[in-house]
This record gives sequence, structure tokens and C-alpha cells, in this order.
Amino acid sequence: ALRALWALALSSLSNTLAVNNSGRWWGIINVASSTNLLTDSKNVQLVLDPSLQLLSRKQRKLIRQNPGILHSVSSGLQTAIKECKWQFRNRRWNCPTSQGPNIFGKIVNRGCRETAFIFAITSAGVTHSVARSCSEGSIESCTCDYRRRGPGGPDWHWGGCSDNIDFGRLFGREFVDSSEKGRDLRFLMNLHNNEAGRMTVFSEMRQECKCHGMSGSCTVRTCWMRLPTFRAVGDVLKDRFDGASRVIYGNKGSNRASRVELHHLEPENPAHKPPSPHDLVYFEKSPNFCTYSGKTGTAGTAGRFCNSSSPGLDGCELLCCGRGYRTRTQRVTERCNCTFHWCCHVSCLNCTNTQVLHECL
Repeated sequence: ALRALWALALSSLSNTLAVNNSGRWWGIINVASSTNLLTDSKNVQLVLDPSLQLLSRKQRKLIRQNPGILHSVSSGLQTAIKECKWQFRNRRWNCPTSQGPNIFGKIVNRGCRETAFIFAITSAGVTHSVARSCSEGSIESCTCDYRRRGPGGPDWHWGGCSDNIDFGRLFGREFVDSSEKGRDLRFLMNLHNNEAGRMTVFSEMRQECKCHGMSGSCTVRTCWMRLPTFRAVGDVLKDRFDGASRVIYGNKGSNRASRVELHHLEPENPAHKPPSPHDLVYFEKSPNFCTYSGKTGTAGTAGRFCNSSSPGLDGCELLCCGRGYRTRTQRVTERCNCTFHWCCHVSCLNCTNTQVLHECL
């Protein structure tokens, strides 16, 4: 019994430390400005100011070793946050963020579906942005992926500048995963969802080709690999959010030869198949997002706009959690009937419309 109590205490301590460290790097979105960087004569970002303690020692080292990459990481995080807000714009939880160091609030301290999506989308954002920056020449330590060369088929060959997804995944794994500490269920969940985000970017890569030939014919094509739009990545991860797997902590025993595989995730329901590397995983039920709670950090849905004619999640019945809604009108003036005049002037009229808005009580 005493041994069990000690194990529980150590697990709880490990869990607390993991919570405090998990996603701490997200805070760089508020500080990654020009005043935090040393630049060379070509205005290429070189060194992260050591006063930025939001990053671990390993993360700061990675930034120094890859001049220009801090801007890419910050840009990827911004893109991920925008995509998160877009994907959940009609849900009770609409991916709220703040300007403080804890960007996503207390939800990251939990192990629910929303937490899983946050980790996956931010990890995907870094991988996507870094891979694209490599092919654009914005990072000194990487370039286009030139490994695909020569004939690819009977009427096409590899060429051009492929986005460097391998560098993006490798850097993303080293940078993002280094903020996770511990061996508990939350640690395994976060690492799994981080990898699922990177895998989604990789699996959605597409081949693009350009035709060559007389009079526009396509006798020969040059092809390269292109990153998907981040909207496509967000769409896939949103689908996996809806089908996420609830898991528990698994332990295969004490065989030292397989120490790496000792701790793993298992489906809570033994009848379900184990989650694949592409799946999102979680281990606890989501909180009630209907009302404000300082304990869970949920803002509630009061004041949110809803669709009175929709039976879906954006409808007033579901979004307002049965509390009802108020209806009001407002007049909006917008530019309309714009005409281009040569050269170079655009004239527009001002059109005033009346909008009917429904707001949750």
C-alpha cells in the first residue's frame, strides 16, 4: 500500500511538471519580434536573445544553429492558431487564446480532445512553416529537397524545388517535443499528438508538375513535391479530432531489452483497435464549455453569435446550450459596386444593409 502511495505521488509530481512545461514555447508568438533578435548585415535573424526564457536550452540551441528559423517557427504558430480558430468557429469551444504566456489557457493542462488538437495543429504548423521556408531560402541551414532526381516515369522526371518536408519534420520533432518531460500518460499523449500533426503534413504532400513541349503540348513533365495548404491540414486534423481515440496508460512489463516500448498507449475499450500514428488521442472527457469556469478556464458561450435556422453545432439551440438567445439588428455600411477607371483609380458606392444577429444568453 505504501509503495502504491509513493507511485501515485511521483506520478502526480511528474504530471504537474509536464503540465508546467508542455507548450511553453507557444509563448514566443508574443515576443518573437525584431527587438528580440541579433541580425547580420543582410538582416538575417541569427541569435535568439537569451533573456527569452520561454524556450528550453535545447530549443535555444536549435534556434542558434539554424539562423532565420525563429521567424518561421513563430509564423507557423500564428498560422496554427488562426486555423484552430477557423476549424472551431462554430463550436462551443472555439479555440480561445490570450496575449499572456499561456496562449491557450488552462485547457492544455487537461487530457481532452481539445488539448489533443492544440498539440497536433501547433506541431503541424511548425513543420509546415519550416519546410516551406527551406524551399524559399529563408533558413541558412536548409534548402529545397533535391534528393528526387532523374526519371520518375515514362513521360516525366523529377526536378524543380520540392518543399523540404524531411527537414521540417526533423526540426519539428527536435524543437517541439523537447518541451515534454516525464513518463506519464499526459507525456505520451502529447508526444503522440505532436507526431500526428507532423504526419498529417507529410501524408498530405502532393506532386506538382509543369509541362514542356512544342505549342503547349505536354510531351515531357517536370515534377516536384509540394506542401498542402494549411487549410487542408486543418481539415484532416479536425476530422481526426471528431474520431479521436480515448486511451489509457499501458505497460508491457519489465523486459530491459524493450525498455523503449515499455510505456505505451492502449485503447480504453479493449474492443477498439490501438490508435495509429495519424490518430489523435485523449484520456479524459472534455469540460462543460457552456458556462464560465475559472477552474477549467472555460469562457462559456454567453454572448456568442449563433445561427437560428441551423440544426447543427452552430445553431442557437446547441451553441447556446438551451439557454435561449436574443435577436437584434444592426446597420452595416460597406463599399459596393466598385468600378475600375483607367488609369488607375477605383470608385465605389457605399451600400447600407441591415443584419439580423442572434446572440446567446
